[in-house]
Amino acid sequence: MAVFIPHLASTLEDIAEESVSILCTTFTGTSSRMSSKSGVVIMLRIIKRRKVQPSPLIRAAFPGLVSCLVAFPLVCSTLSAHATAELSHVPKHPSIPVNGMSDQATQAIPDWYRRASARNGIPWYLLAGLDVYGATTTKVPPDVVRPKGKPITVTGYRFPTTFWQGLFNPVQNDDNPKRIALFEGRGRDGDNDHKALQDDPYDRVEAIAAWLRSGGQTEQDQMNVLWNTLNNPAGVERILALSNVYRKFQTTQLTARCFPLHKRYNYSFRDTWGEGRSFGGRRIHEGTDLFADYGTPVLSTCYGYVELIGWNRLGGWRIGLRSADNQYFYFAHLSSYAKQIKQGAIVRPGQVIGYVGSSGYGRPGTSGKFPPHLHFGAYRDTGTREWAFDPYPLLKQWERKPQVVIYPESKKNKIKH
Repeated sequence: MAVFIPHLASTLEDIAEESVSILCTTFTGTSSRMSSKSGVVIMLRIIKRRKVQPSPLIRAAFPGLVSCLVAFPLVCSTLSAHATAELSHVPKHPSIPVNGMSDQATQAIPDWYRRASARNGIPWYLLAGLDVYGATTTKVPPDVVRPKGKPITVTGYRFPTTFWQGLFNPVQNDDNPKRIALFEGRGRDGDNDHKALQDDPYDRVEAIAAWLRSGGQTEQDQMNVLWNTLNNPAGVERILALSNVYRKFQTTQLTARCFPLHKRYNYSFRDTWGEGRSFGGRRIHEGTDLFADYGTPVLSTCYGYVELIGWNRLGGWRIGLRSADNQYFYFAHLSSYAKQIKQGAIVRPGQVIGYVGSSGYGRPGTSGKFPPHLHFGAYRDTGTREWAFDPYPLLKQWERKPQVVIYPESKKNKIKH
């Protein structure tokens, strides 16, 4: 084990690659560049379990190294007091009281996105896209300490603990921003309360913005950070698409929902989740069938964008919508699409996206193998895959809500029901 401290640097440079035997475990000290930020670099490299005879130089230097290792936490605490100048904070803003968080969250654009955007030059909607995507796909790491009686929930994008506090930080779940900076962790104090907490949206979003900014000043540089770190092309595309939705509507408060059929037309439905299906092989029905006449307008259920559109052998002419809070809604067996509905199009609740039909169960254009109806499915994103859940309770809830139908641009009128 090698502990590099400035006044020992020259000595340790001379003994680079020397081996020290401690309880039959060999630790190798390897020369490395000194950190210009902290003056402290820790390197651990266990080579193998073998016993070797240390050189006279090692025997002479070893007691001092052990003393440094024992006193290392105290040294870190002392050095952290002088690390303030190394932090990349901009001029301070007033601290935000904890009881004001809920008020900030209901603003059109929460203050933590505005503040981090102004500090780091990252568009607020990109920060929101990544944060919301992370809230729906990230699990609480098992090594996070859970206070008694206070379950931890993920409310945004979450860094791995070692990334947040620094790989070699000796303090588990550290929230000291100076010490985190000393160990080159990503944690930041976004609200100037002298703590860096991932559960604090100001701190979390500030850390996200600083991380994206580390890749460069251009938007392409920031995209490269996402691509290289997440290693999930579908996830990055969804983050960018969600950010476009927030940019379009200039708010993150986009959770409204709408019943998927025009309620002035005749329709009927029941809970068909889990029923057997045989076409294309034995399978269960992952959705709810809403029966209606040909041409009944099919409506967007959410604010979001068209992620998928086109023919599917089972679903016929279908549309997949990704909501602004990263749920996926599937509309199948359509007869046609509404004007201007294409992949990437941004939609809102009540907007006509297509019309009921009976397409599917065959080659492109196949229709009439079953009565006209809308197959409606709902899915949640885990970051690696999506799993279906029964949409029937949601449909019954949405059916009771007032409905505003938004026709294609050729029909400017809106009708409230």
